[in-house]
Amino acid sequence: MPTVAPLDLDGHCVAAVFLNDIPHFALADGSVHRLDHGHKTVQANDGMLAAAHDPANQRLVTGGEDGKVFAVKADGTAVELGGAGKKWITSIAAGPQGAVAYGAGRSAFVRLADGTIKEFQHARTVEGVAFAPRGLRIGVARYNGATLHFPAAEGKPLELEWAGAHTGITFSPDGNFVVTTMQENALHGWKLSDGKHMRMSGYPAKVKSLSWAVRGRWLASSGAPAAIVWPFHAKDGPMGKAPLELGTRGDAMVTCVSCHPSQEVVAIGYEDGMVLAARFADQKEVLLRRPGKGAITSMMWDREERRIAFGSAAGDCGVIDIAA
Repeated sequence: MPTVAPLDLDGHCVAAVFLNDIPHFALADGSVHRLDHGHKTVQANDGMLAAAHDPANQRLVTGGEDGKVFAVKADGTAVELGGAGKKWITSIAAGPQGAVAYGAGRSAFVRLADGTIKEFQHARTVEGVAFAPRGLRIGVARYNGATLHFPAAEGKPLELEWAGAHTGITFSPDGNFVVTTMQENALHGWKLSDGKHMRMSGYPAKVKSLSWAVRGRWLASSGAPAAIVWPFHAKDGPMGKAPLELGTRGDAMVTCVSCHPSQEVVAIGYEDGMVLAARFADQKEVLLRRPGKGAITSMMWDREERRIAFGSAAGDCGVIDIAA
């Protein structure tokens, strides 16, 4: 039976991650809490709006209302990496070779490992940023589509157009597809080799959480009373194929998804704080955590694939040990 080690904090959890196998919980007030031989805290932003795990460097990169970008390491050090003046940093991503991308207003910034910062301006507000899995390439979600930039090279960006407000962005692990979350209750995707569109609609609510399964064969999403899991095995992705619906509940919406690092299993967090694990092959479910105080906002598996750090909108966070 899974066991839960709770950590009750005061505030909305922006990110729950493992850094060097130490659970960290970043809150909207800018504090980052960790369970490392006791409960310890470091202050990063003055008001945190976005955070991203950087697995290559075992750090959490954060941005916030103070217009600053911080890197928080497992030993509790918080180092300022850059910023955007007085503009709020509303999205952030960690990339290859120590690069960090962040969005503020109509600009997307890329900070390289040597401290060089490149700015890319857009006609409308930058809503989301993501790095491609190979090469130094970033995707920017914006109104009416997405823009792909190569920060290390001169040249025109690639414009991907689709009417509507695009609020977040992700690349498939093989780099063949780009998928955006939208202001309407839908996802939109592009196949990069030929520009083909992929419409993934029918959600009753906005999609705020996405997670790629191992080898990028599936994309799990929130925004419904079940985890909606789209197939990406075929060369045209999910076009013409129905998604899996895992962990269906009649009384609670899914608010967060996190795919297992090596198996086709997904951890599913709900608006009432419950957490389930579901297997793709046979849809078998295991209850990992009973309902809590707030909606699950962030989850992450550890390297040993037996613990899940989770955080909620109400600050009731913790670590689930599925092997206990």
